[in-house]
Amino acid sequence: MNELVTGDAVVLGLRPAKLPSRALAVVIDLVVVWAAYIVVSIVLTIATDSLDTAAVAALAVASFLLIPVGVPIAVETLSHGRSLGKLACGLRVVRDDGGPIRFRHALVRGAMGVVELLMSFGVIACVASLVSARGRRVGDLFAGTLVVRERVPTDRGRPVPPPPPWLVGRFSELDLSSVPDDLWLAIRQYLTRMGQLDAGVGWSMSQRLADDLAARTGVPLPPGVPPAAYLAAVVNERQARDSRRAFGSAAAAATVGPVGGPAPAMRPPQPRPHVVGQPEAVPRDAPQDVTAPPASGFAPPA
Repeated sequence: MNELVTGDAVVLGLRPAKLPSRALAVVIDLVVVWAAYIVVSIVLTIATDSLDTAAVAALAVASFLLIPVGVPIAVETLSHGRSLGKLACGLRVVRDDGGPIRFRHALVRGAMGVVELLMSFGVIACVASLVSARGRRVGDLFAGTLVVRERVPTDRGRPVPPPPPWLVGRFSELDLSSVPDDLWLAIRQYLTRMGQLDAGVGWSMSQRLADDLAARTGVPLPPGVPPAAYLAAVVNERQARDSRRAFGSAAAAATVGPVGGPAPAMRPPQPRPHVVGQPEAVPRDAPQDVTAPPASGFAPPA
């Protein structure tokens, strides 16, 4: 990660492209450009067969300046620093302050690229990129540009760290109904990234979030409890309540009938008559004694 400061004093964290990815992007661009140049040269050779030598040489020079030099400059200008090779490798050319490049930046890079990429077969560009701390070639130094990575790995699904065991369940009576969603989101983002923050910055941020949470709940921060541990314990309590509420809803949904109404009442089992000896089979449609109390002890009203 490389920190760039813009004109508005905003620090940008950019990832400069390494030499392998930049070399691959240059190779892709050169293959496409030279393939187009060869095709155009063949067409011009066939079309200018009847012209004299001077005219053919002038067209050859013009085609060389337009295709291997002019086309990359035009593509980088119109796409704001993304050629075909850079698009495939997830790279982009930006200014030193992180802004998009313009025609003058692309022109300087393209003009220097003729010397350090085409005439020296990339040797000058590789040496300059290895020596530079940001991996810049000579064209980037003169143009004031930088090639950065656009596709960077992102952290997804990072869990919230659990609270200390001695704080689990301590805030079970805390009223969390007044805590807004944006505060919960800020607390969760802090807990998942507090290991990446500076110690002083992380402590001040946790103290501020803990004060805001205590003001919303109406209960001050317990003495002797670190703010980060307090935030983790309260978030854990909220997750526990959400889990209980979800399981409770699932259990209540099990008692609902098929069309959304109440589930049909279960008829209590009726006692079977005791017969001495071999029990006699009772038919299914035989009337049952409704006056006998069920096994549960509940008697229907008269």
